[in-house]
Amino acid sequence: MKDLSVFDRVRGGLIVSCQALENEPLHSSFIMSRMAVAAEMSGAVGIRANTVPDITEIRKIVHLPMIGIIKQVYSDSDVYITPTMAEVDALVGTGVEIIAMDATDRLRTGAKSLDEIFSAVRLKYPDQLFMADCSCYEEALHAAEIGFDCVGTTMAGYTPYTKGTPLPDLTFIEKISKAVKVPVIAEGGIHYPQQLRQALDAGAFCAVVGGAITRPQEITKRFVEVL
Repeated sequence: MKDLSVFDRVRGGLIVSCQALENEPLHSSFIMSRMAVAAEMSGAVGIRANTVPDITEIRKIVHLPMIGIIKQVYSDSDVYITPTMAEVDALVGTGVEIIAMDATDRLRTGAKSLDEIFSAVRLKYPDQLFMADCSCYEEALHAAEIGFDCVGTTMAGYTPYTKGTPLPDLTFIEKISKAVKVPVIAEGGIHYPQQLRQALDAGAFCAVVGGAITRPQEITKRFVEVL
């Protein structure tokens, strides 16, 4: 049976994304674990993390629900957030509560569609909770229809057909929150506390904030740009 109680734990709260890619200055599972501790101490209700090493290190010392992803680039696809069964298998092994997958209308490696991949994933892991990282209303609606347990606005502005969308996309959040029965997680472009409040007021179940909290190079850049 799915453990839906995790949604009660994150309802109305802030999930902090603790990620640093290999080319970023804070790339380190130890540093990400300390970021997660700081988030927990400050009232976050959950953590979103990338890679098995980071998730494993964070889970040793942080007691919040986690959204796990693996960013994996394949040469024949633009989809990189948990794109295949291999990444799902690895994440399931960590015991992470929710696994997020790209749910955009783009082909995965091997020219496979989201429906092909996710039907196999759901069959193999019927009790695992899955989050759909979407870029537009139609994708989020479809993701809920095919069995994702929650939908996120994560990819808004990151697909060719949503490029240039003002973020956070409050219209998207409001529209999809009224259309689906699963939790809607606001994610993407939330840089200031008032934007977080607006996202929840628009109907989001909870929200993920990453760069504004855990990526000092992005924070510094915003300050420098006004000088």
